[in-house]
Amino acid sequence: MTSTYTYNQTYIWLISTTAALGGFLFGYDWVVIGGAKPFYEPFFNITSVADQGWGTSSALIGCMVGATLCIFLSDRLGRKKLLIFSGFLFSLSAIGTALAVTFWGFNFYRILGGIGMGIALNLSPLYISELAPPEKRGRLVTINQFLVMLGVLLAQIVNWQISLLDDGLADNADFAAIATSWSGQEGWRWMFGAEVIPAALFFVLMFFVPESTRWLIKNNQREKAIGVLKKIGGDNYAYDSLKETLSMLKEGDLGKVDLRELLRKNVLKLLCIGIFLAFLQQWSGINVVIYYAADIFQAAGFTLKQMMLNIVVIGGVMVLSIFVTFALVDKHGRKSILLVCLAAMTLIYAALGYSFYADLGGTSVVVLVLLNVMFYSISLAPLLWVVLSEIFPTRIRGAAISIGALAHWVGNFTLTYSFPAIKENLGWANNFWLYGLICAIGFVFIWWILPETKGKTLEQLEKELG
Repeated sequence: MTSTYTYNQTYIWLISTTAALGGFLFGYDWVVIGGAKPFYEPFFNITSVADQGWGTSSALIGCMVGATLCIFLSDRLGRKKLLIFSGFLFSLSAIGTALAVTFWGFNFYRILGGIGMGIALNLSPLYISELAPPEKRGRLVTINQFLVMLGVLLAQIVNWQISLLDDGLADNADFAAIATSWSGQEGWRWMFGAEVIPAALFFVLMFFVPESTRWLIKNNQREKAIGVLKKIGGDNYAYDSLKETLSMLKEGDLGKVDLRELLRKNVLKLLCIGIFLAFLQQWSGINVVIYYAADIFQAAGFTLKQMMLNIVVIGGVMVLSIFVTFALVDKHGRKSILLVCLAAMTLIYAALGYSFYADLGGTSVVVLVLLNVMFYSISLAPLLWVVLSEIFPTRIRGAAISIGALAHWVGNFTLTYSFPAIKENLGWANNFWLYGLICAIGFVFIWWILPETKGKTLEQLEKELG
């Protein structure tokens, strides 16, 4: 296919942005726990390392469940229905978590929200990639990550502003003082409850977008697919797209999902690439910065309110960094951006570890953390989902991406749950040096194995990748 079609930019951006609201909700739900952590832990009297890890990571169990559901259902039921379901779960979780009176109830609703997170982070970029013209696909899929970062920033701003409402909370308040304060009793509830507004909006708006055209074609709903494709790029684009998609499907593929396709040699190779990238994105250490930012800045000598402000600045850097990805992803490609940023992250982690080793603290830690967040947000954060949405064959794409997403959540959970114990045993310096080593290994793997995917249709990539 060529780029000579006239696209309906407004329609493309509207449906892409609506689907990307799932990413926004993921970002909010992903990060709100970090800012609420200093307040809900005293409320529930959480003092053990195991309970601290569980409170922070329980939602990730739900994320793994959501990703697993997508393996079996996304190619059978379609992308749209599951995204609507995730919007419902986000809404229910926001209300339930905000009203929780026991630690058990708190984690139950966090897990429900996690199922929504697992579905949304998996299917929002997949949905966008299957509707996007090839020369715009990188930017359009990156919209999802932009809204993820916007959700991150909003969660951090909400947490910060709610914490400021408690005038009686001293900067040096101890565990017992926080437990009896307004922030420790009520404030943290509003941090979670505020999510219900965008969650309900996403739930409603998803009823008004079309189903993925490639899913419609695969499931013998060609007329519906043609109608959507005509709205995107006109008659010629619609029939050319239909012809190209059908050329990659055997007659027996139509209306069927055969998970045995995942065991084919070439698909297994692509799955291994996707699983490695998913674990790399998590074990590059960014979630330690996100979930345990308060602990990092406390170790560097900042007060409670200074920590909350620093966390907001992290969110701002994440949002601004995505504009760099917008500018570069369809021009310079996915692989080169990943290589440059992983090299930078390796060096930053080395310096960050030295800052704690030499007890430099303060400003140096903040600057290095922000630089690390910037390079991560340009590369691994958005490009994992761009690459996963591109490399798998149409007939089994939903299930394959879901396996990559499941690996992402397994990596996320194992990192988040184990971090308090790892930090206790290794210390801050060795912990950051470990993440630097992981980034260096990721650089070598990507340089050696990862194919470049920019500017090609999904069908072209399917032919080239076997």
